[in-house]
Amino acid sequence: MTRSNLFIAALCVLSAVPCPPAFAQTATDDPVRVLVGRLDLERYKATIRGLAAFGDRRQGTDRNRAAIDWIEGRLKSFGCETERLKYVYELPPPRSRPQQAAPSPVIASGEIRPGAGGARLRGVTAPTSVNDNPEAQPDAKLRELNSQPSAPGPREEVYCTKVGATRPGEMYIIGAHMDGIGWGEAADDDGSGTALVMELARVLNSADVRTERSIRFALWNNEETGLNGSRAYVAQRAALQGKEDPLGSGRYPEPRWLGMIQHDMVLFDHGMPRADGTLSPEQRPEADVNIEFQSASKFAEQALKLAFFFRDANEKYATDYPAAVGHHMTNTDSTPFMDFAPAISVREHERGMQIGAGWNPHWHQPTDRYATYSDKDFRLGLNAAQTTLAAIAQLAGVALNR
Repeated sequence: MTRSNLFIAALCVLSAVPCPPAFAQTATDDPVRVLVGRLDLERYKATIRGLAAFGDRRQGTDRNRAAIDWIEGRLKSFGCETERLKYVYELPPPRSRPQQAAPSPVIASGEIRPGAGGARLRGVTAPTSVNDNPEAQPDAKLRELNSQPSAPGPREEVYCTKVGATRPGEMYIIGAHMDGIGWGEAADDDGSGTALVMELARVLNSADVRTERSIRFALWNNEETGLNGSRAYVAQRAALQGKEDPLGSGRYPEPRWLGMIQHDMVLFDHGMPRADGTLSPEQRPEADVNIEFQSASKFAEQALKLAFFFRDANEKYATDYPAAVGHHMTNTDSTPFMDFAPAISVREHERGMQIGAGWNPHWHQPTDRYATYSDKDFRLGLNAAQTTLAAIAQLAGVALNR
């Protein structure tokens, strides 16, 4: 038995995470490796490019609604049965923030944190903000595409489900948010995650793929306004988990959540800012896929084990970049789920210690465009897709019809 399979066996013994049916397989008869091989860099890039054609997809705009229609059409073309969740978004009332003392620049680990979000290494940070200035976008066509302002009101988001063959009442949720801001194309944040989820839906809904458990592919809206789309999903559907409807039908509109996996920015890991605030133009040699759980959540122990399961899947099946596990998942659509089920986030950086410290200069900026990124960047995203596909295929009990 390989080290990877030993880890899976131990995970099955120590936690409630469902186990794959077999531990030892050769490369030729391993269905997980076959499915991972169906992911393709050019297909992944083409999906991101298709999303970028709608501009930043800001919620509450025609471009956002058109992107939802396009996503749904693609999911249907894969044979994945789609549904839409509806909710209403209203602008939050303005609030005044109380005066607070400045935080200490030294955190518990001894690292220096002089700027917002902190930095992991020696306190080097770059400013982070959201671009709200249309004139910062030099491309006149893109500036026009993004010109319609957001308006409060009714919202929709789309998801589709692969129904499990033998345990349809149990489900893993694979998510990403399709809306963006910043007057760019939201190619990384979060076209990269949305394209990942769509590509997994394509592969796992192939005619010859069977899973024991159900898998839901969800593309959230209103993430940038405060996770409103994923919060609406939890509010409307958490209480429906595992209820057969109608009784005796074997149909579960909302299967029991076994885990929620969010994907939020997976392309750009060029390292920490230099002393002058600039970054390397190349993906750093140490680039990795960050898998985070929240140590303060009700399902922290199970989420930790799920995160390490994903790391092990990366080690066995991903082709280029390793994975690392962190314990401070925050500010992403897995957060509303974390007290209902094991929840993790897959992304390019540690959310609190790296993104907030300016490790991605394109975050919420006009430069977050498809043309900004190289194949090395896109390949990091593809490795994140390989990681999630490999882990979910095992957990959902995948088999190939021969």
